[in-house]
This record gives sequence, C-alpha cells and structure tokens, in this order.
Amino acid sequence: MKIVAVAACTSGIAHTYIAKEKLIRAAEALGHEIYVETQGTIGTEDELTPEQIQEADVVILAVDIQITGTERFKGKKTVKVGTSLVTKAPKQLLQKIESELNK
Repeated sequence: MKIVAVAACTSGIAHTYIAKEKLIRAAEALGHEIYVETQGTIGTEDELTPEQIQEADVVILAVDIQITGTERFKGKKTVKVGTSLVTKAPKQLLQKIESELNK
C-alpha cells in the first residue's frame, strides 16, 4: 500500500511525533510506503506533496484536534483515528486498513 498520513495531537508535541514514528515503523515492517505530515505547535512539517497524495491508496488522519488542509484528500479513502490508537497498535491498524482495501 501507498499511505499518506497526518499526525496532530492536542498539545502538538509528543503524541504527534510518536504517532508519526510508530506509523512509519509499522508501515516499513509491513512493506508499505508511507509519508507522514505533522501539524503541531511549530506548524506543519514534512508537508505532503500533491503527488504523494495522488498516488496514495489511503489517507490516515491520526489526529486529536482539527487540522488544516483536509480538502487535499477529497475523493481519497480516508481513515480517521486518534493518536493514542496509532501509538498503541500501529501494525494492527495498518493490517485492518489493508484488509478493508482488499475487499
């Protein structure tokens, strides 16, 4: 799978970056390609490119707050979850998404 994701937590610090790291590690372990944008207290980092979004099979929004730029994902299969789910069970989340996409 090709995945793009946005991570953002209420404080915009710890859980945002933990969620990003966990998603990247889980995706790589499962053989998927992933790009993760963060929206935190210091603004947007690693902003997703239009090409990355276009090529993605799925968009994961690992967010606890309102984020900006969601209109970029119009027409894409999107999964919205909290950062706590991503930090606790990232592989299981990706496996569930993959199984749903393969139906």
